[in-house]
Amino acid sequence: MKTKKTQLFLLHFAGGNCYSYQFLRENFSNEFDFIPLELPGRGKRLAEPLIKSRIEAIDDYFFQIKELRNEQPFVVYGHSMGASLGLEVVKELEKIAELPNAFIASGNAGPGTGDNKSRYLMNDEDLKTELRRLGGVPEEVLSNQELCDFFIPIIKADFEVIEKVDQISSQKKIKTPIYAMMGDEEDTVSKIGNWKNYAEEIFDYKIFSGNHFFIHEHKEELFDLIKTWG
Repeated sequence: MKTKKTQLFLLHFAGGNCYSYQFLRENFSNEFDFIPLELPGRGKRLAEPLIKSRIEAIDDYFFQIKELRNEQPFVVYGHSMGASLGLEVVKELEKIAELPNAFIASGNAGPGTGDNKSRYLMNDEDLKTELRRLGGVPEEVLSNQELCDFFIPIIKADFEVIEKVDQISSQKKIKTPIYAMMGDEEDTVSKIGNWKNYAEEIFDYKIFSGNHFFIHEHKEELFDLIKTWG
């Protein structure tokens, strides 16, 4: 009988969709049930209206995972915005006795460590400059007006989700082990230990070489760590 795999739920970064982790699929699919999720208004959910509320985004992810859960162990992984929302999603899962083997956060130093920018209020040109600074968005998108007309409303909605309210609704810790990863060029990398404040027991972290999207350069290391932690 074929053994079922550990479920790996992936929460995308701002402006992302269910295809944002496609570059990891080949590394992960043999060992995990690879399940990239997405919020409305993009990817396979393009016909749905964008979400601009943090609470709605958390609920959307929570119900997606709840619907897809089976009897196998599972891991929740989020990068950047996905990490910010992922902590709250795990809190909601714990309320219904669905405890992941691990919550893995990358590209994010945890609640309260952001730069307090209101990117969702920026004009399009200033936002493009900011996106170039952060990396992760191809220049062919930023320099193409038609593509920008499609993409900018999506990323502004996502920035509104994570920037319009406080980074976290409560200080409650989670029972699920937290493992954090960041690139050594990220502005808040020195604050990565902040995640420990939200772990009831187990917390660990690793710093990689690279910028905010270091995960693209460290696919195999990312796989090894998630396999170990998950």
